[in-house]
Amino acid sequence: MTDGAQPSPDLPSPRSLTDLFVAFTTLALHGFGGVLPWAQRTLVDDRRWLSREEFLEVLAFGQLLPGPNIINVGIIVGHRYFGWRGSVVAVTGLVLFPAVIVLTAGLVYSQFVSVPAVQKGLSGMAAVAAGLIIAMALKLAWAQRRRWPWLAFGLASFIGLALLRWPLLQVLALTVPVAVLLAWWKEGKSP
Repeated sequence: MTDGAQPSPDLPSPRSLTDLFVAFTTLALHGFGGVLPWAQRTLVDDRRWLSREEFLEVLAFGQLLPGPNIINVGIIVGHRYFGWRGSVVAVTGLVLFPAVIVLTAGLVYSQFVSVPAVQKGLSGMAAVAAGLIIAMALKLAWAQRRRWPWLAFGLASFIGLALLRWPLLQVLALTVPVAVLLAWWKEGKSP
């Protein structure tokens, strides 16, 4: 996504706002434990609305913005194809049915929270969610293998957040300016 707004001419586009809504609703309903792995699969592998590199750029930008990453991805992708209406439709697709499910599940959970089998089931779901996130991270890192030196910034962020337990803003304040300046410097050196 060189200019950040225009879709790649060699990739298919959503046919309508309804197509966009269905895609993001389906994505959200598959995303138990985390939607981002399904977003990558849906938008890149299944629908092919984004290349893997474009998805990484959208995700990276979405992570720098306030709010949930997947909502930011939905806003960016929706806007890319249908302007502000696409953003609204994508976000609505992401939250409408999952909100109904979560409210219903919350009511049911409040009735069965003390049941040991329910508590064990929730522990199992947490492990599955962690596995999905790890799988997506490895898949996205593999897609960047030609740009392996840049993965050092991902590793530095992981070390700062997960191992050193630094606040997110501190990690971003340290890694983002260095990465941007290095990319800017490297771009100036290329022919």
